[in-house]
Formats: sequence, C-alpha cells, structure tokens
Amino acid sequence: MKNKIVISVLAALFVLGMAPLFAGGQQEGAAEGGQAAEQDVVVYNSYWSDPEPKRVEAELMEMFKEQNPGVKLIHSTVAHEDFKQAIRAYLTSSAPPDVLTWFAGNRARFFIDKGLIMDISDVWEEAGWNESYSKGFRAMSSVDDKQYFLPGNWYWWAVYYDTRVFDEYDIEIPKTWDELMAVCEKLKSNGVTPFTVGTKYRWTAAAWFDYLNMRVNGPEFHINLMLGKESYDDPRVLKVFNDYWGPMIDKGYFVESPASYAWAEAIPFMTNGDAAMYLMGDFIRDSYPKEDLEYLDFFRFPIIDPSVPVGEDAPTDGYFIPKNSQNPEMAKKLLKFFGSKEVQEYVAKELGRLVTNNKVDTSVYNENQLKGREIVNAADYVAQFYDRDTTPEMADKGMNGFMEFWQNTDQAEKILEKLEKSRQQLFEE
Repeated sequence: MKNKIVISVLAALFVLGMAPLFAGGQQEGAAEGGQAAEQDVVVYNSYWSDPEPKRVEAELMEMFKEQNPGVKLIHSTVAHEDFKQAIRAYLTSSAPPDVLTWFAGNRARFFIDKGLIMDISDVWEEAGWNESYSKGFRAMSSVDDKQYFLPGNWYWWAVYYDTRVFDEYDIEIPKTWDELMAVCEKLKSNGVTPFTVGTKYRWTAAAWFDYLNMRVNGPEFHINLMLGKESYDDPRVLKVFNDYWGPMIDKGYFVESPASYAWAEAIPFMTNGDAAMYLMGDFIRDSYPKEDLEYLDFFRFPIIDPSVPVGEDAPTDGYFIPKNSQNPEMAKKLLKFFGSKEVQEYVAKELGRLVTNNKVDTSVYNENQLKGREIVNAADYVAQFYDRDTTPEMADKGMNGFMEFWQNTDQAEKILEKLEKSRQQLFEE
C-alpha cells in the first residue's frame, strides 16, 4: 500500500513536471522498518519549507510517531511556491496524500466547491473544536454548516523596520500617511531606500494593493472588489494607483528591480542598512538572520483616511483531508493531533505564531505576538490576503496587473481596464 501511495503522489507531480522536486523533499517514515499495516499508513505533504517551520514540523512529526507507534507516517515537505503549483495534481490524483497544508478563505473554498476536500464535521465534533475554536474560525472552515478545514495558526501583517536605521536618523514611528512619506523622504535623502521588497513571486506586490485599497477606500469596498461585486476600473481603485502607489514607485521608495528577488532574498537590504522597512507578514522572522532579530520591530500600516474603517490582513493557515484520501481514519487522527491544545501551544512558543485553539493560554505569547494580536484586534475588519480573498483565476490576473504597474506606473488606467474585463469574464458570465 505504501508503495502505491508514493507512486501516485509522484505521478501527480509528474503531471506538473515536478518529480525531481518531490524526490528532493524531506520525507519522514518512508524508509523505516518493515511494511506497516494498510490501515496504519498516513501520507502528509506540507509547505512548511522555511527553515524554522521545517524544524518545528519535524519535531511535531516525531511527537506524533511517539504517540502513535502503530502508524506509519510518510511526511514530505515541498517548497512553498512549488506546493501551490502541485496541489491541483495532488487533489485530482486517484490516491492523493491523506493530509495537506493549505490556506483558509477562498483558496480552500475553491477546492471545497469542486468536491475535492473531505467533510470533517465529525472530527470537529469528536475533537470538541466547536467549543474550543471561535465562531469566526469555525465559519471560515465551513460551507453550508459543514466543516472542511482545520485552521491552525494565523499571523499579522505590518511594516517591519530596522531599529538601527531608525535610531541613526532619529525617526519616530509614523502613524499617518503624511508621516510615513516624511520618513521616506528623510531616508532617501540620507541614501537609504525606504522599502525593500521582493516581487519575484507576485504576492508581495499584492500586499501593497491590499493595504492601500483598504486604507483609501475601506475594507468593505476592498472585500466587495475581491468578491467581484465592485469594478477594477472604478475611480476609487485608480486613485489608489495614481495618488499613492505610483508616486512611491516613481520617487524610488522601493529597492531597484524587486522582481529579481524572492521575498526572503530582499531581506539583506534591511540587514545591511541599504533599506529600512518591509511590508510583510510576521513569518519574516523565520528567514531573518538570528543575529539581527533583536533589531527587527514593526508598526501598523499607517492610516491614510481617518474616516475610513481600519482593515488588516491576518492570513490563516491550516490543514484539510482530500476527498480521495486512501486512509481517512488515519488522516483524521493526524488532524486531531494538529488541532490539539498541546500542539498549538508548541507552535505558538516555537514559531511565534498566533494559534486558533482558544484553550491555548495567551501567557504563551511573547511581546511581539501580543503586539501583533493587538493590531488585529483593533481592526474593524480582518481580511485574509489578496490571493486568498478573491478567486484563484482573478488573483492571477490581478497580480499580473500589479507587476505590470510596477514597471509602468503611467499605465494604471489601461491596466485596470484589463483587470475589469477579466473580472466581468470571471464573475459575471
């Protein structure tokens, strides 16, 4: 049985021409001892590929095996961006992995609506999650009052900055847009690029659109745009591009050639003093040099219009069981493990993530976690993220448009006209 499962996963990756990637991935339990009983095999594929999450997950896998000595665990870690490409092949395979990591919001709903994710309402009931998870997390895991997803941890977005640079130039934390622009000018005049960013993978550009659109037009308009209920050629969207985002690019407030860098490859601009800030999720800590972490701090994305409700991005990651899981009972056992108070507490302590099980005492959170939690709790609306809040097809078109704008800030109107045509095709036909 084990060989059949591994072969099917490899076949799924071959569909995308990614077999070498899988072969090079981290595998746990694939070469241990003799053949396990068929019902005791569980295959788990994860995108926890950054160094610290990978370390913590390996420790969790050892904990699971110690607690379940009769279960054969086959664990593979696939690079985050490659996992996004591979998941459709996984889910359409006749024998997909039994448990997969994934994103809450529309990214999960897309596969739920296609019947590719298993109903785990029984797991929620048996594990007591209907009581130990908030109504909000239960809602994001449900379709038609049935649960399909296990939210595991979430993180905040903010403007991260190097305290050494701010101290050197006596810069105070900006709370308004005008204050942020003054900070950018001061940094630029002293030879420091205000913001680093790596847009090789386009979602980092989408973060700028999320925050500018929410700060200028409010989270309600932003989410309705994500849902296809507002138009991309609306003058309010053009205002975001022409009055705020474009001028920042034109004034050289971002590092040059950001598309040359993956997000983590843009971090050295901060640590070597060439740049001062980075709009990023708290997972930036996972890839930040340990010797520089004490100089990394963050603040809320500044307010542009104080009359507009405050929206924040707080993406939630989690797990699900594919509909065609070969071993659903073992998959459910692994899911219960991930959702337990003990495991979530371990993740909170080791990775600095905010976790979803409300039985975890907030005393486990450090100063940064409490500060990030406060930013999100003070928001009027909490969004997931651009490519999680809209459909995959629209996200692809949108992020292409953002990248085009980064190179051609004078083409905002034409770019938004193209995005509007895509919106009409994808949402109205």
